[in-house]
Amino acid sequence: MIKKIWYASVKLFLKISLQFYAKKIKVFGTENIPKKGAVLFAINHPNALMDPLFVTSNSTRESHFLVRADVFKKPFIKKVLASLNLMPIYRIRDGRKELSNNEDVFTKCFDILKKKETLMIFPQGGHCRARTIQPLSKGFTRIVFGALEKNPALDIAVIPVGITYQNSSSYPAKVSIHFGTVIYSRAIFSQNEKPKAINILKTTVSNQLKKLTVHIPADENYNAILSKLNNANVDFTQVDLVNKMIAENKFPKTVKKQINYVQPLFYILLLNSVFSFLLWKKLSKNIGEIEFIDTMKYAVNAISFPVFYSLQALLIHFLFGWNIAISYWLLSFVLVLVYTKFSVTNTEN
Repeated sequence: MIKKIWYASVKLFLKISLQFYAKKIKVFGTENIPKKGAVLFAINHPNALMDPLFVTSNSTRESHFLVRADVFKKPFIKKVLASLNLMPIYRIRDGRKELSNNEDVFTKCFDILKKKETLMIFPQGGHCRARTIQPLSKGFTRIVFGALEKNPALDIAVIPVGITYQNSSSYPAKVSIHFGTVIYSRAIFSQNEKPKAINILKTTVSNQLKKLTVHIPADENYNAILSKLNNANVDFTQVDLVNKMIAENKFPKTVKKQINYVQPLFYILLLNSVFSFLLWKKLSKNIGEIEFIDTMKYAVNAISFPVFYSLQALLIHFLFGWNIAISYWLLSFVLVLVYTKFSVTNTEN
């Protein structure tokens, strides 16, 4: 019971704080999510931990999800992540000895699905900022069919989820989340030999993902197509429209990037949030992968802004009284929200 309250509280915090970080979050297809029964969300993975945060905060089900094992190295972080239903998945780069730990993780996944709960995984095997759906790994099919082998009466609703960012490392974020149609895995598993069933499930999920997010084929034309889309400053969160441009090879003309008319407000925010900014500058030096920039930036903002605004409001209280302190505290968050919602998020250069 306590864990459910904790999870619900964190989910509410995520839902609220992401509104202060994202200019717009478009969500489609939540009606496709079954209210009951085992569900496996198969999600593309362009932006590290931001992907599960956006998806889980906009899903109608409580979820468990697999993330790369190296984020679990510190004991305190490991406990926090475990309390939020995150589980480590080990890769070859973590060491061959560590791969054996995946057997225990898979067993936990089987139990989660057996209890008709929800699991989120990233079938591409790792995060990738490229606007293309890479070949899917067999890992997610092993979880699905492994659970079915152990529980023949079980059916698992596999739902592909496409998440698309206008510009992955840009603040404010602009995001679309598309929940695809249900793929009932039991029928695939029972009607085909296992190797064929694996290929069918991988192909079906991959084909949906290519429609649920912007997909540029990974061939010799990839860079040219991406350049045309960026130069036209298209809205990548309009997934169907952009995929139509790619399919028809028809792109808008090059346009100038939009001017951010609320940019002066940023300098006011910077002055009011100088301690958060200094903290970000210090921590950002240790980010080894570009995909984690957005995750770290969001985490620093979501935690440090409320803390420092509250401390600054407390100082103002001692100097000018509660009325001015509370007004300052509220105005600080209003300014962040106004800047977030009215700023421009252009495509990458």
